[in-house]
Amino acid sequence: MRHRAYRFRCYPTPEQADNLRRTFGCARLVYNKALEYRHKAYYRRGESITYNQTSAMLTRWKQADRYAYLNEVSSVPLQQALRHLQKGFAAFFKQQTGYPRFKKKRTGAGSAEYTRSAFKWNAGQLTLAKQAEPLTIRWSRRLPVGAVPLTVTVSCDAAGRWFVSLLVEEDIPALPERAEAIGVDAGITNLLTLSTGEQVSNPRHERRDRARIRRRQQALSRKQKGSNNHRKARIELARAYARIADRRRDFLHKLTTRLVNENQVIAVEDLGVRGMLAGHTLARAIADAAWAEFRRMLEYKAEWAGRTVVAVDRFLPTTKTCSACGTLQEAVPLSQRVFECAACGHTEDRDLNAAKNILAAGLAVTACRDGVRH
Repeated sequence: MRHRAYRFRCYPTPEQADNLRRTFGCARLVYNKALEYRHKAYYRRGESITYNQTSAMLTRWKQADRYAYLNEVSSVPLQQALRHLQKGFAAFFKQQTGYPRFKKKRTGAGSAEYTRSAFKWNAGQLTLAKQAEPLTIRWSRRLPVGAVPLTVTVSCDAAGRWFVSLLVEEDIPALPERAEAIGVDAGITNLLTLSTGEQVSNPRHERRDRARIRRRQQALSRKQKGSNNHRKARIELARAYARIADRRRDFLHKLTTRLVNENQVIAVEDLGVRGMLAGHTLARAIADAAWAEFRRMLEYKAEWAGRTVVAVDRFLPTTKTCSACGTLQEAVPLSQRVFECAACGHTEDRDLNAAKNILAAGLAVTACRDGVRH
């Protein structure tokens, strides 16, 4: 049994939306106050604060007149905010993530997580705590038969769209095994080059909508801050960005699903995307390609399907190595789009040659269960 989240659009009433926005604000306040207290306690007194201590602090805050409005919303999302902070610190001490940061106040946007004690689920109707009516949900797909949500997360993005995410426990059967294996080389001109010779063109979603973004940014800059027209212009700009993100996510979902369904072993390159984004030459194009999101989707779908994803060392010279004879070239400049081997005379597209080398390295990893060296 695995945990799987199903995300749907929802349409709260004005009263429900007001309650949810106040819940978002209270959860953000509790998270930030607890983070500030833990930060000061450690750096001033060398004291480590636990989740139980912050939970007791929340009780005192709710009893104070200054924060009496915390009692107007459900207490569960506030407790969940403290649990998320605890997870953030645990991941930081394991050196998995950076130090927890304060949550910024974003107009209308935010999220709140409800556990089983804070919602009612009856025949497909979801009623949240502190709300009298069920939440109107657009069921774009079916939940598993007999599934009961473990947690419910309600969120609102900068474009004013409401979403509800239902975490359920589901038995996801593995796909039948296949003999195919594939190597994937990521690029910009072609988003992906597969070792089979197929090239997936880069849709360049951000560049296609760049003119629209520019017009709406200019319109927003002309509006007076705090005015109703400024709010409308901000929402229009957020919708333009949401359009790009939705199209990119949809494209990557379809692409990764196809790769997982058709191949048993998928070898990819372990790219240092964060370091690449630090450079200003190709940072915009790299961000638009969303290589990190592609790999994230590929890995969790492969785990569900019983497939294997192998990340080849980023320092392996896949571009400079001949896929036919294994000869290592001294240098292959980026402007040279055709790989030419001086030893055996093999000529091939640069990215296709790299994809074949990535596949060979990935198969070696699966066979030896060890790293790969040239």
